[in-house]
Amino acid sequence: MMTTVLLAFVGLAGGVAVGSGFVAFITVLDIVPRLHQLSHSPNRIVSSERAITAGVVFGTCVDFFNWHAALPFFVNIVIGLFSGCFVGLLAAALTEVVNVIPILAKRLRLEQWIANLLLAMALGKMAGSLIQWLLTIP
Repeated sequence: MMTTVLLAFVGLAGGVAVGSGFVAFITVLDIVPRLHQLSHSPNRIVSSERAITAGVVFGTCVDFFNWHAALPFFVNIVIGLFSGCFVGLLAAALTEVVNVIPILAKRLRLEQWIANLLLAMALGKMAGSLIQWLLTIP
């Protein structure tokens, strides 16, 4: 009984630490507002924050309760596509916030292709997420 309580406490503490780190990452770097500034949709910030929160809670429940669903192949493709878009846009926003791409583009003399570099990075992340989603789901 004591072991179960200890494991529950350690799991809860670890979840709080990871969740706090994720929220700090999103908040301190202003990822969501900057993403909406770049996509010219500042009126949808609250919707995005709610979607991120709902996705994190749902993903936690799926992992915690070990849920499985036999979804059709097409549904897996759509979910993987949306997951890849989210990861790609988040990565693009992060690199833009910390000025990785502009510095890299300046050093490689590719200033006129910054938009293409960001698009390639987002599409690469999307493709990687889609491949991972389709190959790891039974």
